[in-house]
Amino acid sequence: MTSHKTFVEKCSRAKAGVCATLILALFAVYVQPTFAITAAPAKTNAQLLGGLLGGGGLLATNRYIVRDTKGLLGLNLTCLLFGCKVLEGIGDPDGQLFVVTTSSLLSPVVVITQLLSGGGITNVEQDQAVATQGTSIGATPDYLNDRTPVSYYGATVWEGYVLQTPNQIVRTSTTQSSYAVNGSGVTVAIIDTGVDPNNAILKSRLVYGYDFTRNQSGGSEMGDINQSTVGVVDGSAQPAQLNQSTVGVVDQSTVGVVDQTKYSAFGHGTMTAGIVHLVAPNAKIMPLKAFNASGAGYASDVLRAIYYGVNHGAKVISMSFDFTTYSQELATAVNYATMRGVICVASAGNDGQMATVYPAALPNVIDVASTSNNNTPSAFSNYGAPPVWLSAPGEAVMTTYPFNTYAVGWGTSFSAPLVSGTVALMADVNSLLLTKQQAAKALSHAQQISYSQYGYGVLDTYQAVRAWRNALGIW
Repeated sequence: MTSHKTFVEKCSRAKAGVCATLILALFAVYVQPTFAITAAPAKTNAQLLGGLLGGGGLLATNRYIVRDTKGLLGLNLTCLLFGCKVLEGIGDPDGQLFVVTTSSLLSPVVVITQLLSGGGITNVEQDQAVATQGTSIGATPDYLNDRTPVSYYGATVWEGYVLQTPNQIVRTSTTQSSYAVNGSGVTVAIIDTGVDPNNAILKSRLVYGYDFTRNQSGGSEMGDINQSTVGVVDGSAQPAQLNQSTVGVVDQSTVGVVDQTKYSAFGHGTMTAGIVHLVAPNAKIMPLKAFNASGAGYASDVLRAIYYGVNHGAKVISMSFDFTTYSQELATAVNYATMRGVICVASAGNDGQMATVYPAALPNVIDVASTSNNNTPSAFSNYGAPPVWLSAPGEAVMTTYPFNTYAVGWGTSFSAPLVSGTVALMADVNSLLLTKQQAAKALSHAQQISYSQYGYGVLDTYQAVRAWRNALGIW
């Protein structure tokens, strides 16, 4: 088993979302010693949450998102004329949005021009992919080794998960006890790679979601692997060290997942779910799987997930990924959610610069940058364009991982769910009156830091919930 020494490695650069280094520790309740584990050399980092369009053949480039006011019938007539094919509907409330495929020999300019000439078609855009960015990683935190079993809202967890520095910075425990809030009655939809439905900490909080990569109910990420590609370590007392910069699997032999690019994003959704649960432990979690284990995903599946979450009772939508290109249909979907009282939260991205990415930069999204465990800006975090609303810890955040393991991750991807969980705590006070504007205003009551481009400062769950209570006249 790999030792848990400090290490720093530069990630490969892709295009958006989250970078992370995972350090996994096995949870003793799950042991299958019959699976042999062999050491594997470190490899280059793999992509998460989507490949580049045309990059490595991960995703087809001949897919388009088309809005036709005449609906399916009108679009089918247009496709008869231009030789395209309607693949599926996206689930927008008007029934006007579809995914269309065309010949890969045609240039996007030609396809878009042709389709826009069809009667009733008002918008056409490529079904773009989503990709990760690289960052640097840090040392194994001491709290990862704190395995003292403690009870946490009906589940037995490691003490380090609850007492970790990021959780203390945002004052989760103080908020929960002072205001008797824990997310009860609130559903948080997580658009990601899915969630392990058998995770002992999360399973009692999961509601039925959907797998948009397979068009089937559920939302599990475990269907991306099987027993021929995964084993479980034989219960060693030492933490297994997993270098998952960009949450790309570099050496996962010690935790049982085959070290291949096609599993580079495996576990990411379970991680973000575990962070939401840490902050709002009684909130329901709706897994919306829009990305597979390789990290490949389409914009259309993200849109489908947003509409699904809104129409199936989510109050919060947590998005730990980003697009580098503006999408009108993404903006429309987010606006639809906002108009129905759903609060959207997204990570600011990991270029380490003033950069505009989506959905974080959309007006109706609360965007979140990353800060360190010393409340200083994370070197990898985007900032300031437009000014992010606030930041939250995004370094060495300990959370859940498939097969009843734990992990720590670095990236704005792990900052966003801390804020999503906080919004769930506010909704626990009063969900009906909580809007995006009200949530953002309450979150602005943060811990001030001397970096204006990081918005209102570092997340403070206590001040945010207190501000919302005060706005309701509760003192």
